[in-house]
Amino acid sequence: MTERELMTIQGKKRIEQELGQLIKVEREDLKRVIAEARALGDLKENAEYHSAKEKQSMIEGRIAQLQGVIARAEVIDPSSLRSTKVIFGATVKLFDTEKDTEVVYQIVGKDEADLKNGKISYLSPLGKALLGKEKGDTVTVQAPKGQVEYEVCEIFFK
Repeated sequence: MTERELMTIQGKKRIEQELGQLIKVEREDLKRVIAEARALGDLKENAEYHSAKEKQSMIEGRIAQLQGVIARAEVIDPSSLRSTKVIFGATVKLFDTEKDTEVVYQIVGKDEADLKNGKISYLSPLGKALLGKEKGDTVTVQAPKGQVEYEVCEIFFK
């Protein structure tokens, strides 16, 4: 049986938008480019044709990958969740004890993780360490620069 992949509603929408762009726009553009390159004649020495076919292969691979992700998706609406513990979909405010700063992360699926936008995968080291923790708990995570300690300040769902 295929393993389900946890994903938020927003993550699924983002993947569906990318898939739509690839199918409706990029795939159609490539069909036109390939047809124009074919019209130029000899395909053996036609750089435009070979470049377009290579790009087509990459796009088709990405389309298949995204379709697989959507097929395996188990979509969760974080706004409908309630818990005193950190669970998938939770947004967590953490206090970095070393830097004396606060950071906010949402626990999301692996295909929607985006650290710059405060979204970390539940499979990441920090995500795994946070799951099951409550307000006031501390977690220590091994980072490339060494161990980092966080205190859970707040857990909310949006």
